[in-house]
Amino acid sequence: MNENKGFTPLSALGEFGLIDLLTKDIVITNESSVKGVGDDAAVLDYKEKQVVVTTDMLMEGIHFNLMYTPLKHLGYKAIIVNLSDVYAMNGIPRQVVVSVAVSSKFAVEHLKELYEGIDLACREHGVDLVGGDTTSSLTGLAISVTAMGEVAKERVVYRTGAQKNDLICVSGNLGAAYLGLQILERENKIFSENNAVQPELKGYDYVLARQLKPAARGDIVRMLEKNNLLPTAMIDISDGLSSELLHICNKSDAGCAVYLDKLPFDQETLRVAEELNLDPTTCALNGGEDYELLFTANLSDYDLLAAEPSIRIIGHITDKAEGTYIIAGEDKKIPLTAQGWNPVGQDK
Repeated sequence: MNENKGFTPLSALGEFGLIDLLTKDIVITNESSVKGVGDDAAVLDYKEKQVVVTTDMLMEGIHFNLMYTPLKHLGYKAIIVNLSDVYAMNGIPRQVVVSVAVSSKFAVEHLKELYEGIDLACREHGVDLVGGDTTSSLTGLAISVTAMGEVAKERVVYRTGAQKNDLICVSGNLGAAYLGLQILERENKIFSENNAVQPELKGYDYVLARQLKPAARGDIVRMLEKNNLLPTAMIDISDGLSSELLHICNKSDAGCAVYLDKLPFDQETLRVAEELNLDPTTCALNGGEDYELLFTANLSDYDLLAAEPSIRIIGHITDKAEGTYIIAGEDKKIPLTAQGWNPVGQDK
């Protein structure tokens, strides 16, 4: 990233020329997108539905390391982490606006690569890029994404509705993204100390993909609607299972019991955790960046949820007075504590 020989400097295009280049192939596909890129503001029309809006900012050196994060993957992930928040409200994302701040180490070609990832994520999820901003930075790259979506008024889901005896459910599997980060950090450290040693990434495809190119679980939202299931509370897992579950319990004024042997893991996750001498349970509880959906549901929905291969029932909601616990055996209850990633002033 430090050598721009053969690349086009950003100053060659200017702000508006750069915007035109990056957005000229964008196609508007949603009826609610009345006007996209090209005016002072986007125009959206949501008629009778609830509007869901969320925003996230990713900072170089805090949220990503360009030594091992390809720009296309970074653009893709920047969109996905926002769409995941819309899905966590049981909504369907429709539009995003993207703002970037870039330093002089970046060339036009670098931003084109970034926007290829942004466009790919938008296309995969049927989302329109309808605006944003570009500006200069003295310290590297910053990306800010705001996502907007819609949800029927009767189907919006908050963090506040969990009730005693509700099932605790999670999509997919946990812990892989954190382990992917550990592999990338390990290989980056080795390379930094001796750049003659090439990174050894073979055999880590799944955990690396979960870190660099995560999935937003719109398929779960569609499955819930298809089966006429409505979660009582829901959140996406960005900071680790323990942190997110405690959010639901605190907002719902409830307790919980999560069963250790019910936590879902991919086989590669278990293998890599053993290789790195890490506890996969700790990776799942505190690692973060899985972007799976964690939700609670009425006990009467048990049969439908238990039959769904993409869902794992991992526990149940209790009275607040019973506390928040992991059940590790017949007589072993471990207090659930949040040790998820705090990006302010530290690395994961």
